[in-house]
Amino acid sequence: MVNETDAPAPFAPQLRRPRSKALPQHSRALNRSLILQTLFTDGAMSRADLSRHSGLTRPTVSGLVAELEADALVTELGPRGDLRVGKPATLINLNVDAFHIVVVDLSVPDHFVGAVTNLRGDVVDSARIEVDGAVGDQALNRIIRLVERLSAMTSRRLLGIAVGCPGVIDETGTVLDSVALGGGLPLQQQLADHFRLPVHVLNDANVAALGVHAFEADPTRDLLVVALEHGVGTGMVLGGRLVLGERYAAGEIGHLTIDEDGEPCPCGRRGCLEVIIGADHLARRLDAAPAADRGALLGSAGDTLGRVLAPIISAVNITEIVVTGPAELVEGPFVDAVHATVSARTLASVGDDLAVTATSTNSDLILRGGAAFLLAAELGVS
Repeated sequence: MVNETDAPAPFAPQLRRPRSKALPQHSRALNRSLILQTLFTDGAMSRADLSRHSGLTRPTVSGLVAELEADALVTELGPRGDLRVGKPATLINLNVDAFHIVVVDLSVPDHFVGAVTNLRGDVVDSARIEVDGAVGDQALNRIIRLVERLSAMTSRRLLGIAVGCPGVIDETGTVLDSVALGGGLPLQQQLADHFRLPVHVLNDANVAALGVHAFEADPTRDLLVVALEHGVGTGMVLGGRLVLGERYAAGEIGHLTIDEDGEPCPCGRRGCLEVIIGADHLARRLDAAPAADRGALLGSAGDTLGRVLAPIISAVNITEIVVTGPAELVEGPFVDAVHATVSARTLASVGDDLAVTATSTNSDLILRGGAAFLLAAELGVS
């Protein structure tokens, strides 16, 4: 049975979809996840179809479906309306409103935004709260108020709370280092203690990567997502897992020094990648440039990012890069220059297969990424 006060699941759940049954030595929970994953991916089907798709025996499927029905995670839709011979099979499907999820995005500097989603990550309702320069405990109080507001927007049971936060986040959901929130903030534990629900806190660029991985990309491919909306960060999915790093700072490329004599950065240094290609800084330079020069300016910014990414792409042989940010910045000359530069600076065996695309950043993508992370952590579904 699902217990809303269960302890949080491991920090980095497997994201690649389980498509085969668990062996006898594996836990029953894996086979429950397999049933949910099959319905999540393939839609409504009969118990016999579930048995064929999952490789589980029919008695095992029937027992698991009964458990999941008791938890209201699956529901019967009635007889299949086809012309097959014999008694029509009863269709089973995921009950996407069995639970709702509260997701919060802390990446925007002047306000926090949150949403209530169903189990498919569809946004049911949303809210926001102004930051007003709050950090530390003051910021925590605003996050709690936002989650309370969101929780009141649904009458459904809550599966848990997911938070995308800028900065370095460890496996306990503690904010170790964040320009926006300070350091040493045990955000995950404090929210779990307050709400008595499973809580998962993850770096915002990693959440964006999960949003792309779950809803916009081929989930079997390795993926690098570069988020430029607020600062510069990357999220990397390799072999179906997020790459977090030994000290949880994998992907923190925004404060690589590119120009030691460049523009001051909020981190205290000069010429960081963030102040060269971050959306706010890049948009400001575009506004000041003649219209005829804007394409070249965007191309130069894309070239800079390509030079930073080329060694990463060569090291891990990723063949898909997705750049997220305002469409007027990342589409066209910018993403074209990223592709050209990475391809030119890597071996043909790497660069020839490379796909570089742009997608417009929006809160829904980040919030749905948080929902995807919680689903993987709590139900084994991705």
